Amino acid sequence: MNQPPSAFWSIPSNALLQRLETIDHGLTTERAQERLLSLGAKRLQPRTRTHTLSLLLRQFNSPLILILLSAAVLSAFIDDPTDAIIILAIILISAALGFWQEYSAADAVDKLLSIVQVTATVLRDGSPQDMPVEDIVPGDIVLLRAGDVIPGDGVLLEGRDLFVDEAALTGETFPVEKTVGPVPAETPLARRTNALFLGTHVVSGMGKTLVVNTGQRTEFGRVSQRLRLRPPETEFDRGVRRFGYFLMEVTLLLVMAIFAINVYLHRPALDSLLFSLALAVGLTPQLLPAIIGINLAQGAKHMARQKVIVKRLAAIENFGSMNVLCSDKTGTLTEGVVRVHGALGVDGQPSHKVLFFAYLNATYATGFVNPIDTAIRSQQEFDVSAYEKLDEVPYDFIRKRLSILVSHDGQHLMITKGAFHQVMEACGAAETADGVRQDLETLKSRLHEQFEMLSQQGLRILGVAYRDLDRAGSISKEDETGLTFLGFLTFFDPAKAGIGDTVTELRRLGVALKIITGDDALVAATLSRQVGLVKPTILTGPELRRMSDEALFQRVNAVDVFAEVEPNQKERIILALKKAGNVVGYMGDGINDVSALHVADVGISVNSAVDAAKEAADIILLEQDLGVLLQGVHAGRVTFANTLKYVFMATSANFGNMFSMAGASLFLPFLPLLPTQILLTNLLTDLPEMTIATDRVDRELVERPRRWDIHFIRNFMLTFGSLSSVFDYLTFGVLLFALHATTEEFRTGWFVESVVSASLIVLVIRSRQPLFHSQPGKLLLLATLLTVVVTLALPYTLLGEVFAFTPLPFPFLAVMGFIVILYMAAAELAKKAFYWRVKV
Repeated sequence: MNQPPSAFWSIPSNALLQRLETIDHGLTTERAQERLLSLGAKRLQPRTRTHTLSLLLRQFNSPLILILLSAAVLSAFIDDPTDAIIILAIILISAALGFWQEYSAADAVDKLLSIVQVTATVLRDGSPQDMPVEDIVPGDIVLLRAGDVIPGDGVLLEGRDLFVDEAALTGETFPVEKTVGPVPAETPLARRTNALFLGTHVVSGMGKTLVVNTGQRTEFGRVSQRLRLRPPETEFDRGVRRFGYFLMEVTLLLVMAIFAINVYLHRPALDSLLFSLALAVGLTPQLLPAIIGINLAQGAKHMARQKVIVKRLAAIENFGSMNVLCSDKTGTLTEGVVRVHGALGVDGQPSHKVLFFAYLNATYATGFVNPIDTAIRSQQEFDVSAYEKLDEVPYDFIRKRLSILVSHDGQHLMITKGAFHQVMEACGAAETADGVRQDLETLKSRLHEQFEMLSQQGLRILGVAYRDLDRAGSISKEDETGLTFLGFLTFFDPAKAGIGDTVTELRRLGVALKIITGDDALVAATLSRQVGLVKPTILTGPELRRMSDEALFQRVNAVDVFAEVEPNQKERIILALKKAGNVVGYMGDGINDVSALHVADVGISVNSAVDAAKEAADIILLEQDLGVLLQGVHAGRVTFANTLKYVFMATSANFGNMFSMAGASLFLPFLPLLPTQILLTNLLTDLPEMTIATDRVDRELVERPRRWDIHFIRNFMLTFGSLSSVFDYLTFGVLLFALHATTEEFRTGWFVESVVSASLIVLVIRSRQPLFHSQPGKLLLLATLLTVVVTLALPYTLLGEVFAFTPLPFPFLAVMGFIVILYMAAAELAKKAFYWRVKV
């Protein structure tokens, strides 16, 4: 295949087909596979998400680990190679554990993501085939319809009323109409009317495009490379980053202070450096990235069992923290099966002509496919063979009208249907049941009264109008004036059974439901009462248009229903809710929901949604049901709670132990633990914590949204870290002054007490409930008991000798056991006092 031209929009389509060695029936499967293999390295998003080597190297990206490795290698050359080998072995074991857990988690997530692939309809071997958009190659012919994403940059070969949303690239608010035919090479991107670009999506109409560039060679790919685009930082990401900075500050101060003091006390500089670095490694929750990844992946797998697929793992935390859920009503709050209730003339009586004209309009509509047209066509079948379609002005979300031009017996009629108010705006007359045309002003008040009466019944109302255009062969938006109003179409979509209970349960969980819909305010109000929103506060699109951003910010939390809104207003509502301090979820499945899905903290869609909505969403529901979403919220909160448990553990017993060691090194004539023993302590205490993703979570932790709170974590660390240090110093005192331990016995005794207490304390601080009132998960309990057994047995093995441990007499073990029991009892009391004081 020849190199695709840079200014492909300026080249006739026949020449492009020749350059790309394809035909208008598309590529063969064999040729497409060859191109796919050759272009694999140039993908915008690599096909394989899990990179084994990079995942392994990531286990060593901590500066402390790298410094410790360097110091160990230096020690091997100038001091003791045995200690260096032990240090390297422990670091490698820790890295291997982290790698195995993260690799398993990433692999599971990749499998889940394959369930919700975005596809495109491609001509392969001369027939249409649906395939993942990442398998599209230059030379492919792609068929487009409303809701499809554009899988690559290319030119339009055929088009019918094709409008594309290019806001992602050009910032243009309104959809752009695409037409066939080359434009000059120097034409700016926003004016290339024959070109289609990756990252945009079809709003209405149909088309056939020739793909010229994919991946990094597209306009979107070049922008991504230039700006190094990253997804916006979530609140959870910010929390992890701030927590990391906090620990870094504490760790650096400690390392410098301990190293300086040990050197001042004339201890060997290399031993002092290794000791200080080992302390720093012990202080740092080095498994935090792995634990977060494991927890989020476990959460994603659990949510998948609840029919919720997570596309972006970081969204799980926001899903659990979400306190406002914005949703359209159709298919989520309602059954989603729209049915025609009636076709009424201007006198409010059933009208055959209204239904027939609506049928003509729905039958010949080729743009945006919607359930309204499906309902009209299935209500009653008419013979329209005598009518020929001449032209169409597709529906868009600004006009909220759809017009078609048909010819019949020499008469050219433009038939328009759409939202009642928007159709009325285009009318100058109305036709009564006997065919008499009257000035619209004489009937307007009565028509509005009928509209309100029908809307209060919960019916959705469309208007139907027409205009005789003599011999016109085409129509445009400008022709939608001076129409004759014919009557009403009424539809119903009943509320889902049990939806009221679901909304009540969401409210109990601290999630406020806000309905955002393009429907009339009266219809939206009726439905909102049916789903349990008592006396809902309603704000309409026209009112919203007149409000400033500051005024909306002041009111947005108090509004329950946003009715008659336009697509760009949805985005404005979401941004105002976020500015007001909420974590906002938005649930949508249509083309008009894409911008709102992008800006929400959690974009939620369904697997049956249009491709553009699925592409924009963070989370995909396999069923369009708030009940499924409710289960997902619960799973998200469980995941977040288990992630924070690791943080609490890492900042209590571990932190306390390392701080105690640092202090003890100042007054002991020897190092309280050797560097290798410190690293082993850290490895063993991390083992139970790696199973935390499977732990049970107390009910109160999922009953309301929770956020990452550094202030709370700091207070927790100070409380339980200090308590840990108290019992560490008690252990020092008993070993030195009561048991008169030798240096080896002191290190062994404190190692045993340190690891056993740090492991068992996990069972205490994992829950706000008393120890025996909240059962831990089976894996966590098993890992904890196994760690205790290994720690107690280690000094009596050959491996214990390698680490310079010595067998302990029974009195030593008995005293250490008693101190551990005291520590756990004191931790229970401290836990009760801590949570009573903070009241969270």
